[in-house]
Amino acid sequence: MTAASSNAPQRAYWLKKLHEWHWISSAICLIGMLVFAFTGITLNHAGQIESKPSVQSLQQQLPESLLQELRRAQEQQKEPGEDAKASGATGGSELPASVQAWIAAQMKVSTSHRAVEWSEEEAYVPLPRPGGDAWLRVDLKDGAVEYEKTDRGWISYVNDLHKGRNTGGAWSLFIDVFAVGCLVFCITGLLILKMHSGRRPLTWPMVGLGLVLPALLALLLVH
Repeated sequence: MTAASSNAPQRAYWLKKLHEWHWISSAICLIGMLVFAFTGITLNHAGQIESKPSVQSLQQQLPESLLQELRRAQEQQKEPGEDAKASGATGGSELPASVQAWIAAQMKVSTSHRAVEWSEEEAYVPLPRPGGDAWLRVDLKDGAVEYEKTDRGWISYVNDLHKGRNTGGAWSLFIDVFAVGCLVFCITGLLILKMHSGRRPLTWPMVGLGLVLPALLALLLVH
């Protein structure tokens, strides 16, 4: 019995396992990879894809009792650092729960788990989101509440999902898991290519082309 024939069962076992991991990882990553490939095109041509942002603005008047509570919350802030002193702003806390509840009921805006940027004149809450932006401010003198939301369209939304911009911890975790799945897909594919390369002479020239072509483009044409 030759060495090649004695290794045949082991080779068949590992080839089967590689195929299993390859198809499982490809199935898990399929939809995500399609989305990320599409957004790779839209990001690469962001200057040619026009979008007209839509802006929504709301105004309300905070009740006096809640305004007093908001002023007390401002006074309870820790002493700002030197940089913050220069700008007159501090941050890190949330709006009082009662104020958050009033804003949610009256304006349908959630400020939960959003840090407030305090100043002498206002409480400002940045509300960044994928595909747009938003903010809310409360005037600490007269209680005027302003909210503005900018929506840049679904292309901008999926582009921000691609970049993980203002998407939160859950989406960030998904990107990490998805990236690991893609690595498994690519590595198992490479190992399968290696095991079949003896019968496919073009395997390594094609793999080499996939390495050399982008490397040449990066070295010679990217400035």
